[in-house]
Amino acid sequence: MARFRVQPTRADKAIAGAVSEYTTPTTERAAKVLTWGADEHVLCALALGWWLYSLDKDARQRRNSNHILLTAIVTTALPHLLKTVFDQERPDRQTARGHLHGVPFSGKPLDAFPSGHAIHVGAIASAATVLAPAKRNAVWAIGGGLVLTRVVLLAHWMSDVVAGLAIGALTERLLRFITGYGRDRRGR
Repeated sequence: MARFRVQPTRADKAIAGAVSEYTTPTTERAAKVLTWGADEHVLCALALGWWLYSLDKDARQRRNSNHILLTAIVTTALPHLLKTVFDQERPDRQTARGHLHGVPFSGKPLDAFPSGHAIHVGAIASAATVLAPAKRNAVWAIGGGLVLTRVVLLAHWMSDVVAGLAIGALTERLLRFITGYGRDRRGR
């Protein structure tokens, strides 16, 4: 059992109740597919692929790919570590109505806090701040949609997702001190 028990807020419960009541099976099927876009296995594979591709490129691209790969690895391990410290029951275990609409069970019952998918997206969104505004905004919009799938699937409370985004962004910013990413502010 973890050291700290995190309780959902009233707003978390209200959002989960609305999702449970109004989400359709079609929306849930779409969310199940889209949520893979923020999965640790997919993101690590993409980061590794880009890192391998960048091995014979210029120094800036190698530095950027090193940063993204390191960030992917750290943000893959971090949620697993945090879930040994924090326990929180997933909303799908508290909302029977959602299962009547087809909402699947997600992961371990007490592993809601924080959202690992949101940690990954928070790190990617933070890394995207060095991109041109159009690219950065596209990353942020896609990331926002991806993390909302976790709420739609009742895998996480909204506060788990918000905390995950913040943890991911902070982690990416701290890793910049190691990798030098973003120092020239031209990660384009």
